[in-house]
Amino acid sequence: MTRHVQVDPQQGGDGAPAASDGRKARVLVVDDQPDTCQLLEAMLIPGGYVVRSARTGQDALAILAAEECDAVITDLRLRGMDGIELCERIHASRPDVPVVVMTGFGSLDVAVAAMRAGAYDFISKPIEPGSLELAVRRAIQHTALRQEVARLRQVVAETSGFGELIGQSPEMNRLYSLLARVAAADANVLVTGETGTGKELVARTLHDRSPRAAGPFVAINCAALPASLLESELFGHEKGAFTDAKQRRQGLFLQAHGGTLFLDEVGSLPLDLQPKLLRALEARTVRPVGTSTEIPFDARIITATNDNLDKLIEAQRFREDLFFRINVIHVVLPPLRARGNDTLLLAQHCVTRVAARTGKRVVGLTTQAAEKLLGYSWPGNIRELQNCMERAVALTQYERITVEDLPEKVQSYKPARLVLDVDDSGDLLPMDEVERRYILRVLEAMNGNKAEAARVLGVDRKTLYRKLERYHQHARNAGAV
Repeated sequence: MTRHVQVDPQQGGDGAPAASDGRKARVLVVDDQPDTCQLLEAMLIPGGYVVRSARTGQDALAILAAEECDAVITDLRLRGMDGIELCERIHASRPDVPVVVMTGFGSLDVAVAAMRAGAYDFISKPIEPGSLELAVRRAIQHTALRQEVARLRQVVAETSGFGELIGQSPEMNRLYSLLARVAAADANVLVTGETGTGKELVARTLHDRSPRAAGPFVAINCAALPASLLESELFGHEKGAFTDAKQRRQGLFLQAHGGTLFLDEVGSLPLDLQPKLLRALEARTVRPVGTSTEIPFDARIITATNDNLDKLIEAQRFREDLFFRINVIHVVLPPLRARGNDTLLLAQHCVTRVAARTGKRVVGLTTQAAEKLLGYSWPGNIRELQNCMERAVALTQYERITVEDLPEKVQSYKPARLVLDVDDSGDLLPMDEVERRYILRVLEAMNGNKAEAARVLGVDRKTLYRKLERYHQHARNAGAV
């Protein structure tokens, strides 16, 4: 089953992210203080996590050797083996298990030491439930993404898709099912989708899987030629038909005889040429420029556009009767942003292909780079992704693409959306509560720095302090402090 880590991470029954095999995520808490272990268990268990506790580093390693664990939370100061050494031992023996280090003695030096020892994240005491759950959730999702990157590298090696099309998302599987049926037919096909989604590749795939596969595949971009030349290019011309017609030329309809003619950007066809195309499709004959002779052709017609033809028809820029003629079967291509982990599958495919062509040893992506690719919206779709990966392979100094190898717009992209994590209208929140949660989330992201949080929120510090004091007073009144 394909997992979509980007859009809808797998979750356990109570909302926690699930392990890669679908079971509830298991978290190992390591602290020599029983009260702390019980507190962390009380914070995590309601969120759907299965929690085990260990009082020493040796006990933690024994549990990891005997049981599956998806994340470890360890205190920095432990009796015997301390948290740094435990991180090193876990990183050496179980690099697939992320470690979150917690301590009441937070400093940059301690954080750096923990990260060098292999820790995934670092949180300071006193532990806030929201901070703890967020750190654990991110650690587990990070591991799932790393496993997904490795899996997709194997999938690319085994080639997965439909012809030259690559993807495993539900959207692409539905497309493959449709194309398998359409390929065997001989009806006209209209392929629509955003720029860069692979419309010509779909047309070629339909041709290659059709009974006409042995015939020619002829393609033309209708927007690339001026109207004065497009008619001659499509239908051909006789010698002397116009000034530069020095010899007879066979048009693309006749060149595609026995095969497929692909008309890309069909929405750009000049209005005066559209009736001639309609007549050719209805009569299955063409009349070269400069002659009155009708010449029959036998070619399947596939058209494509990223224009909204309905709007062009309303604006009287595209003939409705021509639309009905080319739109016998309609194939809609999904944008890359709607295809989940197909982004990583395609990126890995591009890396493998470009590295083989250039002779450069680049084998894949780092997890951090994969996260950036999944978070970007890809307005240019597959074409933009291919360009991005070709650039990354050229620039990288390592065996795997890093975040620094990606274009700045991909590195710094932030989704322009606010996610409301609710299932129904009964879960919708008052505006004051939405504001409270957002302010606390920004403060957390700024590591408690109120001046920076105020700057991000666009309010002065006094306003922020007043709101925080109000939230604190409300919590005291509710008995939550």
